[in-house]
Amino acid sequence: MSFDVVITLSVVIAVFPLMAFTRIGPDIVLLGALILLLTLGVIDTGEALGGFSNSGLFTVAFLYVMVASIRETGGIDLIIRHVLGRPKTRGGALARLLLPVASLSAFLNNTPVVATYIPAVLGWSRRLNIPSHRLLMPLSFASILGGTVTLFGTSTNLVVHGLLTDRYPELAMGLFDIAWVGVPVAIVGLAYLMLLGHRLLPQRREAAQAFENPREFTIEMEVDPNGSLVDKTVEEAGLRHLQELFLVEIDRGGNVVSVVGPGERLKGGDRLVFAGTSTAAVELQQIRGLIPSRHGESSLEKDFKERRLVEAVVSDQCQFVGKRIRDGHFRTLYGAAVLAVCRGGERVAGNLGQVRLQPSDVLLLEARPPFIERHRQSRDFLLISQLNGSARPVHEKAWLAWSILVGVIALASFGVMSMMNAAMLGALLVLVTGCCTVSAAKRGMDTQVLLTIAASFGLGAALESSGAAGMLAGKALGFADDNPWLLLLGTYLLVALLTELVTNNAAAVIIFPIVMASAESLGVNPMPFVVAVMFAASSSFLTPIGYQTNLMVYGPGGYRFGDYLRVGGLLNLLVAAVALPLIPLFWPF
Repeated sequence: MSFDVVITLSVVIAVFPLMAFTRIGPDIVLLGALILLLTLGVIDTGEALGGFSNSGLFTVAFLYVMVASIRETGGIDLIIRHVLGRPKTRGGALARLLLPVASLSAFLNNTPVVATYIPAVLGWSRRLNIPSHRLLMPLSFASILGGTVTLFGTSTNLVVHGLLTDRYPELAMGLFDIAWVGVPVAIVGLAYLMLLGHRLLPQRREAAQAFENPREFTIEMEVDPNGSLVDKTVEEAGLRHLQELFLVEIDRGGNVVSVVGPGERLKGGDRLVFAGTSTAAVELQQIRGLIPSRHGESSLEKDFKERRLVEAVVSDQCQFVGKRIRDGHFRTLYGAAVLAVCRGGERVAGNLGQVRLQPSDVLLLEARPPFIERHRQSRDFLLISQLNGSARPVHEKAWLAWSILVGVIALASFGVMSMMNAAMLGALLVLVTGCCTVSAAKRGMDTQVLLTIAASFGLGAALESSGAAGMLAGKALGFADDNPWLLLLGTYLLVALLTELVTNNAAAVIIFPIVMASAESLGVNPMPFVVAVMFAASSSFLTPIGYQTNLMVYGPGGYRFGDYLRVGGLLNLLVAAVALPLIPLFWPF
């Protein structure tokens, strides 16, 4: 075994646990691995940077811009308003929800689709008296299933197709070629979710229920007009560094001062709202100049144009994960005050400042109106949902954004131009027509995904050039006993397992050269294995961390880790049972 093979295998083996079990972003892990391989001379500069020029990567980037245009024009919101309606049964509700979501996800990145649907589904479920946890996990799974229908459906499909055309230009696929397998997979999967899947979910308390009664996590006091605190700043009054409480807003004569700063001067009759526990009220009662609030209605139940109540789902990439809210200076960084934290459907009790944030925690925040737009695309939050005073998107240009997307699909489908060229033209048109601003397009670019994809290409190139892919292919053929069916099954299982632990793009790109070397050694058509990698990389149903949309619904739905195993395990088996026999039928060995 050569030095290059040893180094490459060591780096690749180290990459997977680092991505799966640490908070280091997959883009940083893979870029670090790429730099190490380049420094040690395993790959040259051209191979290291090859991923940054791949057509699949650029197609994904341009599609992000078109998806941003549909989001900015309210195109998804417009569809939601027309299709949800008021079904009479739970089965009817699931059909109205899952079928359009799967259809949209066949052509749009499913992360913004699910992000737009979640707030609408939470309100819709309350109107229908259907527990939202019966709808949110099926929502995520339906978006994943829809992505298997076309090459546009997921970034993984486009990236794997880019690898395929680089290696075998003559085997380029059409936009709808994988629909021969994707449509049956989606039909079976959606039928399972509508008929059985949602019934396997136990009763759960959702985040919205944990935040229903503001008096459970807030304390209200008033400034005595004749007391000693009048005209003192918050800092001078000793209200800035309380042990178990945070001053989050001041209700002053029908107006609100939100996200209160230390220099704010108190006025007589000010109604002060503190976030914390009821047991901490003793601390406030000992402050001279404060008296208990005489108002019956909580200040948080009133609408003020100067402030918003927001639910935010913490991302696994959030810089505050593992830190205490007080130590991390959350209010200073985001301009928002944490009112409560919900984890696993239950509000986290105790001293709010001592709570250490975890991925998928749901935060109830009080913020100023610009917070939502400023942090909507932040890597720190998977989802930001406004609870009060929601403004409807302007839909005047929604039809234009949808028309451009349909035109791009038509151009790519009929072979008028390549998928990358069509996506590039579509991105240009949405910018020129004003469907999407340049700043919105930049925010819509998921740079972490793009860097992860580009760096993964470098690792794949290292496996290829070092000879490690060929060596592993020989081992794989030995296990498969030179049987293409067993090799296909092994490929599917390996990629499906890895995609639950790391990003689906990285799993697909790194495994791709090994699988191609195996197919070439066996002397069979590589296409069945290419399609198997696409479908296996999309089969992320077993864990909340396997796919971003799964993590997005995890907190709001109040789910447990085992809920994904219970519902997603059977769905994984169904998808494999449908896909594996069909793939060689349409792409023979």
